[in-house]
Amino acid sequence: MGTLFVGGALTLTLSALAYPSMLGLDTVATSGDRIIANTQWGPFTESDRAFVVAVRAAGLWEYPVGQIGLQKGQSKGVLVASQHLIDGHAALDETCRKIAPMLNVVLPNIASPQQEGFVTTLKADQGKQFDVDFANILRMTHGSIFNTVAKVRSTTKNTLVRALADQANDTVLDHITVMEKTGLVDFDTTLFTQTTPPKLPQADTTAPVPPPGQPMVVLTPPPNATSTPVVREYE
Repeated sequence: MGTLFVGGALTLTLSALAYPSMLGLDTVATSGDRIIANTQWGPFTESDRAFVVAVRAAGLWEYPVGQIGLQKGQSKGVLVASQHLIDGHAALDETCRKIAPMLNVVLPNIASPQQEGFVTTLKADQGKQFDVDFANILRMTHGSIFNTVAKVRSTTKNTLVRALADQANDTVLDHITVMEKTGLVDFDTTLFTQTTPPKLPQADTTAPVPPPGQPMVVLTPPPNATSTPVVREYE
């Protein structure tokens, strides 16, 4: 009975919080190919722009969650996964910050209200519950975006966006893998929520545009960083 109750509570929490995982997921997945700029790196579409913003927004909540995980994680698997979040998103963030001005994209400085809700939930969790929610929320959010990354990679005509998608694909797959290695993922709940997402107001899934002149938030790589921003190839 205790197991059933915990599972039911987890289903409610994840269904309420965890989809879509990144700003602009619906837009990236469903928008047309309307070109908004012709650049030296190839045509740049609405979907391309939404994807760049989405990757940035993901880091703005997953990077601090990784920091929280290093402080509150109870298991070795969660501690390792937290390190991967920090490392991977710091590198993706460097790529986003480099290509954004090249493509005339305004990046957010804070995540969407929904994504901030993930952080709030995990800040409130204690003990074993933190590890369980951490692994399941992050496994589901990464699973939600995985196919979208592949679609962008296979359809974009822009070299910079393609490079970002390559990096994001490797990072998302790595994060999916380390969440699964925690041994805490409830796959039935995770996969159900991935394929049956709740409909949320656009305001909940949109990160606010920063005020003019606001300094850009930088996600600092850890001292032992292993992920490399692909944008360095274009410098």
